[in-house]
Amino acid sequence: MNIPKSLTLAAALVIATTAGAFAQAKKEPLKIAYSDWPGWIAFEVGIQKGWFKEAGVDVKFEWMDYLPSMDAFAGGKVDAVTMTNGDALVTGANGGKSKFILLTDYSNGNDMIVAKPGIKSLKDLKGKKVGLEVTLVEHLLLLKGLEKNGLKQSDITLVPTPTNETPQTLASGQVEAIGAWYPVSQQALKAVPGSKPIWTSADAPGLIYDVLAVSPQSLSARKEDWAKVAKVYYKIVDYLKDPKTKDDAVKIMAAKVKVSPEEFATFLPGTYFLTLAETKARFKKTDGLDSLYGSTAIANKFNVDNAVYKESQKPEDYIDASIIESLK
Repeated sequence: MNIPKSLTLAAALVIATTAGAFAQAKKEPLKIAYSDWPGWIAFEVGIQKGWFKEAGVDVKFEWMDYLPSMDAFAGGKVDAVTMTNGDALVTGANGGKSKFILLTDYSNGNDMIVAKPGIKSLKDLKGKKVGLEVTLVEHLLLLKGLEKNGLKQSDITLVPTPTNETPQTLASGQVEAIGAWYPVSQQALKAVPGSKPIWTSADAPGLIYDVLAVSPQSLSARKEDWAKVAKVYYKIVDYLKDPKTKDDAVKIMAAKVKVSPEEFATFLPGTYFLTLAETKARFKKTDGLDSLYGSTAIANKFNVDNAVYKESQKPEDYIDASIIESLK
């Protein structure tokens, strides 16, 4: 190919400039936005123990509320964010594409439908009002429960309610039940004496997976560093599951959210922390909830059916098992 010298020089300058920019970018810490879900608070153990530094990866964790953390990712202010797999699809459909490089956990009871006294089951909600954030994960959880109990969404009335306002809404008597995740679900239970969970994510394990979602650009440029982050996360999980060290891990996590270790430990079973081996199994492609693929396909159908976005998203475009498969 006959390439003019001026273009060759220009191309060389572009390559040099890009290489320089990349070298500069490599000096920057990876930025991860995380929020107050137990599976994500666990990162605090690695931070406090200095394990990321030991692993040779510079990471800056940015503590945020959940929705702002997704906005920060979509706006390119961080390299990665902790999200549910379903919410990651929503973010991706609106321009904030990501790759799931690791699973932190699946919700095992900490997402729940809480009903006021007198409501004993989901079937009792027929003709009643339920307050929750329409199109978010509690909505998906409720629909799954209704389906299991022979009911449809049209059998109830949804009352759009911000999650952090659901305890007050239930207490006010405006609705018969609400949907919320930990810790707001616990606040609702405390706000209304006699209220109780009538359907939780423990009834549909794997419906809500929690992931570390990384921008494709950052993953491509710094894959070795992301592999180190993933390896540290599963070291944290092992530390949390070891009876000899669990109390120390719980103490660190509880301090982050300013509750006592005893209270925090009460709700840990509601989040199932996945070991590396368990995560590898869930990165296998099947249609069931025991697979990240199957769960994400269900979340995508929910999002399309409820007009959260128009263009169906493919789980294959989001799930990247290469780092998980490389870890031992």
